[in-house]
Amino acid sequence: MIAWPDAKALFAAAYEVKTRNVGRRVSMRGLLEIGNVCEKNCHYCGIRRGNAEVRRYSIGADEIVAAARWAYDAGYGSLVMQSGELSGEAHTAFIEGILRRIHEFGGDDFGITLSLGEQDEETYRRWREAGAHRYLLRIETSNRELYASLHPADHSWERRRDCLRTLRRCGYQVGTGVMAGLPGQTVEDLAADIGFFVAEDIDMIGMGPYIPHPQTPLGKGIPWTPADAAARLELGLRMIAATRLRLHDVNIAAATALQALEPDGRERGLLAGANVMMPNITDAAHRADYQLYPGKPCLGENATLCRGCVEERIKSIGEEVNWGVRGDSPHFFKRGTGQ
Repeated sequence: MIAWPDAKALFAAAYEVKTRNVGRRVSMRGLLEIGNVCEKNCHYCGIRRGNAEVRRYSIGADEIVAAARWAYDAGYGSLVMQSGELSGEAHTAFIEGILRRIHEFGGDDFGITLSLGEQDEETYRRWREAGAHRYLLRIETSNRELYASLHPADHSWERRRDCLRTLRRCGYQVGTGVMAGLPGQTVEDLAADIGFFVAEDIDMIGMGPYIPHPQTPLGKGIPWTPADAAARLELGLRMIAATRLRLHDVNIAAATALQALEPDGRERGLLAGANVMMPNITDAAHRADYQLYPGKPCLGENATLCRGCVEERIKSIGEEVNWGVRGDSPHFFKRGTGQ
């Protein structure tokens, strides 16, 4: 693993930059995992198409809309709809219809983020016109060769990057991110990842430490000890801090993967420069089936318990919960006004 000195000073500097640019306010996104069926076969992902040990599910439209309504009424300013990657007219129309139904009660005051993978431009435009405001599509690494080692030959780094540019043209607040601690990854790769965020003018960052999944080609046989977990957590926190120091006014999420490595991992992410959290509002019956990596926390809690728990955790470190507001990326609006 990669080790750098002076973590305390790094985190303090990043927190000061965060405070000046986005305040000590944590924007909340209710995370709804609407299905784990996936057309992709990425070597690192627990819900990859080739993993026969996963119990597959897809939530129906009425249940999705009901969960969104609960989040809206509970004071979440935003919702994230996430699933395995699917494509085609039936899927496009399914999501489009859900977005229009959510917009009927939430309007543009209720932020909608989609994380539904690579799509064509028409699909992105239809979803944007139906009410989606943001889109998260993680590049996973800016190193093309490393990307190729993480994916089958029919997966394209260039297509994924081009999707990010298409999302920008369609008017989304655009998010991406990477994994820190991948096999073969270097410090130079991580520095280049931050450079990629700058070059692509990204509005929001969702990244976390790589956690090996034993049911994946990449994760099989990778040793795992408490020391490994601690090192990966440290690296994930350092990437948050370094990204905040370079991109002052973007939204950065304290990923759930941080908490998978340490119970207070997400709070430590906030103190290292993150300003967004995504409490899980998925029905507990499905959460265990949506494990991109092992050790996912809060599998048995319902949405109400998650909401209260997260609020107390945030207050305990001196941060304020940004209930009832969308929590948009300041960077996105500065681009629009030329500031």
